[in-house]
Amino acid sequence: MARGSDQTKLRRAIQSAALVASVAAVPAVDAQQLSDDWRFGAAIYGYFPSVSGTVSMPTGNARSVEADADQLLRNLEFAFMGSLEVTKGRWGAFTDVMYFDIGGSKTGTGTLAVSGLPLPPGVSAYASLDIETTVWTLAGTYRVVATPDARVDLIAGARMLDVRTTLNWQFSADFGPFVGPGRGGSGTTRQTNWDAIVGVKGRVNFGESRRWFVPYYLDVGTGESDLTWQAIAGLGYAFDWGDVIVAWRHLDYEFKSTDKLQGLAFDGPAVGVAFRW
Repeated sequence: MARGSDQTKLRRAIQSAALVASVAAVPAVDAQQLSDDWRFGAAIYGYFPSVSGTVSMPTGNARSVEADADQLLRNLEFAFMGSLEVTKGRWGAFTDVMYFDIGGSKTGTGTLAVSGLPLPPGVSAYASLDIETTVWTLAGTYRVVATPDARVDLIAGARMLDVRTTLNWQFSADFGPFVGPGRGGSGTTRQTNWDAIVGVKGRVNFGESRRWFVPYYLDVGTGESDLTWQAIAGLGYAFDWGDVIVAWRHLDYEFKSTDKLQGLAFDGPAVGVAFRW
């Protein structure tokens, strides 16, 4: 299983790198689409993701309790999301910040596993999980395509993921070392990962006045995480003051086998408003 997982990670990284290389190989710049003036853009948006992953907490008896986040997380408790971009000629930079707190609970036999194994017959479990997450991306950009119909930027930078997870559990009956008061427990862990990323972002304009456009974004990276990648695609409309955008956003992390947080993915729709000056 580990070998197949490594091959999948390598294939994703190669595909993403090939896409970036193919864009860089065919630069097309219209001088009218570039400006030596400083230009700025800012966006605020709502993101409504489903969350999947596995949280593993040691119990002090040589076993661990594991919870599937996609089974437990149902309620968005608080969120803030925004981005800021600056460009001058071909060069630019942007930063993007997401913060959200998601929690939920569930009672059922499939909620938890012990040391990777499902609960034995006749034993059910109650579990509650809270994940507080901050994702911060900071990158530089270089514009390789600038025409009335399309804009393409290569990006390189870093992404920080800070995750605080709190898991509470209670088993319905004694089994193994989980007896008496030991049938229940709780655990909290915090994990901060920094990863280098490369990628591409841009937009394709269409329509008679080119006010409609398709925004897109793709990056891939590694560092303290085994692999992280993010993809965004959607539909937007440009006004004189800025843009309105609806999109689908997927952010994926694959952590090292020794981490308590074993994989984490955010996937869902986003709606945003961007201002430019």
